[in-house]
Amino acid sequence: MNVSRLAPGLVALCLGAIVARVLAVSFGVNHLLLAIALGFVATNVVGIPDRLEPGIATHKVWLGAGIVLMGASISLETVLEVGGPILVIVVGVTAGTLLVVELLARNVFGLTDRMGSLLAAGASICGVSAVVAVAGAVRAREEQIAYAAATVLLFDAITIVVYPIIGDLLDLSSVVFGTWAGVTMFSTGPVVAVGFAHSDAAGQWATMTKLSRNALIGVVVLAYASYYARHVGGGRPSVRTLWDEFPKFVLGFLALALLASAGVLSAGQLNSIENAYNWLFVLAFVGLGTEIRLADLRNTGVTPALVVLVAFFLSSLASLAVLVALF
Repeated sequence: MNVSRLAPGLVALCLGAIVARVLAVSFGVNHLLLAIALGFVATNVVGIPDRLEPGIATHKVWLGAGIVLMGASISLETVLEVGGPILVIVVGVTAGTLLVVELLARNVFGLTDRMGSLLAAGASICGVSAVVAVAGAVRAREEQIAYAAATVLLFDAITIVVYPIIGDLLDLSSVVFGTWAGVTMFSTGPVVAVGFAHSDAAGQWATMTKLSRNALIGVVVLAYASYYARHVGGGRPSVRTLWDEFPKFVLGFLALALLASAGVLSAGQLNSIENAYNWLFVLAFVGLGTEIRLADLRNTGVTPALVVLVAFFLSSLASLAVLVALF
């Protein structure tokens, strides 16, 4: 690791995080959403110098580290009490969204098979990460990857703003709002930010639910690789694909949750861990904001966005109705 190459960008992330915290206290605004806004302004108004980009790109590492540490604040007893129904909802919404996007893309809007598959993976699993993972399995072209990724980022930008408003208007409980965000929003960063903007409990439920979806990525990549190998002559599927695409930080999250539930960690240690992951999230979301580029969003084709919009609307409405009825 070239520390000197990363240092300028890391310093920029730290300064952005401090500014977000200070402004949040001064104006009574959620610090995580403010961190995203600062990153957005920096990349679209000011511009990010080339020397800062390598360090800023580490924001995904800090997000993963924060999620791992957040495992210490999770009550496994509470999770087990309502975990069964939520797991069913996660699998149902994920599978339903994937199938709806595929059907709309191929049979209604006339998109190519590979483009439909990229959109389906991004909308149903974990955003741009799923697009990139599935792209290798289906051997998608670079322009297809770019369109699918831009479409996902468009919905990330919209839902970051819209979901907190809906949560307040409908006065959704922490469990309902957090789970709803976790099963319907696309990328992990926006899900965590929106969840914690509602409440700490909602943030935890949003993160746990989103991690459950993320864990399905290996299965989806393997399924697509198998399909395209048989029908279109794509890459050869491998069991190793399942492990390669599995988000490893999920294991760290679970391990820390088990340790905390077993009473191994003291109250002081838990407080320190909570403070640490709060700062890591702020760092990560400053970097996340820099990835929302207006130029990329303007280049998004209308048809891919319409496909995802229809599927997203159906999954959001159906899952919210089920969650409100259950909880």
